[in-house]
Amino acid sequence: MNLVGTYHLKYYIHASHAIRWENGEGDEHAHSWEIAVEFRSTNENMIVFDKIESSLDDLFKAYSGKFLNTVEPFTTIDPTLENITKFFFTLVEKQILPMHAQLNKIELGESPMRFYYVTRDDMSGE
Repeated sequence: MNLVGTYHLKYYIHASHAIRWENGEGDEHAHSWEIAVEFRSTNENMIVFDKIESSLDDLFKAYSGKFLNTVEPFTTIDPTLENITKFFFTLVEKQILPMHAQLNKIELGESPMRFYYVTRDDMSGE
């Protein structure tokens, strides 16, 4: 049996957004977004995860208190739950890779009952 361990960290940001519809932009509304990241070591060593924790905390703080529609790339990409999650996956992945960690999954919740998650697709060859 091959056991694989992962680390799981949670963050919260308070930010607003408005969905763009065919007939214009909807109303700005705020969420307390819950972000959960799951990652594993890219080598056999234990990760010093407090460095990753601090680094991601700084990364997400940049979005807290903001109207996401005014923050790149959401000035041109609709700031839906799905698009924000995919964007954060890319950001987190780039942030933690130099610390010998590979992002497996990110979950973003805009309410306690509504989450979207993105996982790494190892079958795609990427």
